[in-house]
Amino acid sequence: MNRLKSTLTIISAALLCSTTPLLAQQKRTSPHETVSANIDGSLVTVVYGRPFTKDPKSGEARKIWGGLVPFGQVWRLGADEATLLVTAKPLDIAGTTIPAGAYELFMLPAENGASKLIVNKKLGEWGAYTYDDKQDLARLDLKQEAASLAPDQFTIAIDKGDKGSGAGTLKFAWADAMYSLPFTLKK
Repeated sequence: MNRLKSTLTIISAALLCSTTPLLAQQKRTSPHETVSANIDGSLVTVVYGRPFTKDPKSGEARKIWGGLVPFGQVWRLGADEATLLVTAKPLDIAGTTIPAGAYELFMLPAENGASKLIVNKKLGEWGAYTYDDKQDLARLDLKQEAASLAPDQFTIAIDKGDKGSGAGTLKFAWADAMYSLPFTLKK
């Protein structure tokens, strides 16, 4: 019962921190989504904005990678508020332990495919305007491949591994690219 209470407290606090003060700052132009996966009894949740490939004002197609999302610059990994990751149990991502709790996710896209996922301890960011690399918990290598369906909206998914494996994969897809990063629950 205490584990459930602490999990619900973490999720509630993270959602409150990420949305309440920011909604007053700027109007959202993109729809928002929450995706969750129950990985062997532990909840992993991502809250993010879903920008479109077409400009919301003009309807014109936008160049995404290397255009709207510049190479070599930290990106909020979505629209509006920085993307939020909440995990009820510690995760092992590429040998790095991400403790249970709430974090903001950013991306450092690279033209050569050596893009990084940034896990940052600061909460409450609007975009990446006041991003502080001193708050980084980790910078992790992303696997990049061509997106099979070229989604019109930025999309994040959490794929579950085999039941009982404690594994999953974070996936980010938009326009012509898909990025992924496997993780496991820490025992």
